[in-house]
Amino acid sequence: MSAGVRAAVGEFLGSAGLAAVVVGSGIAAERLSPGDVGLELFENAFATALGLAVLILVFAPVSGAHFNPVVTLVDIVLHRRKWSVAASYLPAQVLGCIAGAILGNLMFAAPAVAWSTTDRSGWHLLLAEVVATAGLILVIFALVRTGRSHLAAPAVGAYIGAAYFFTSSTSFANPAITVGRMFTDTFAGIAPTSALPFIAAQLVGAALGWALARVLFPVGAPAPAAPRAEPLTASPQESSTSR
Repeated sequence: MSAGVRAAVGEFLGSAGLAAVVVGSGIAAERLSPGDVGLELFENAFATALGLAVLILVFAPVSGAHFNPVVTLVDIVLHRRKWSVAASYLPAQVLGCIAGAILGNLMFAAPAVAWSTTDRSGWHLLLAEVVATAGLILVIFALVRTGRSHLAAPAVGAYIGAAYFFTSSTSFANPAITVGRMFTDTFAGIAPTSALPFIAAQLVGAALGWALARVLFPVGAPAPAAPRAEPLTASPQESSTSR
């Protein structure tokens, strides 16, 4: 199997795994904690944060573990990679998220495909998606462009887990998972009529994150010098001299 095909397969499997974690943990949360939305959200967020970190660790050597079209697009633009990468990665990510959502449904004996009826409309939710996506892009490429890619798995998992709570949209931040979540009428679902505005907001957020990463973390820029530690209090000798 060629490296390109192997990478596309890695993106498909990783994206499917991510969607299965999001949808499956959402269904489990609904059944384990019925009526307690806060606890349901925590259970969904906790499982997603852990699952995402593991998936990145597993698939990073295969494909870079993007699992997200905006991550792929920003990576191409920032680092001048070939657009043929997008041609293989983006379909694999979208199809993987659809397959993972269907798998999540089936694991809990729900209909394989049930269009979501969860309306997620409102300017505040779109603003939250801009913020969530911009933050995700900044986290990823701040690490990549400063030679700390090995920290991406825990950092991205932690960011997404936190963003479930600090954004009103619960941080989709991913066009592929947004499409996948249309296929489940469960806790994690999004109505098809809400999906396109979400994706548009994610693209805006990705552009903002790209700009911030380029300005704040230029490749080849020298690392800032560490600040010199200053004593919190004057030494006895200094105190006596200053009197």
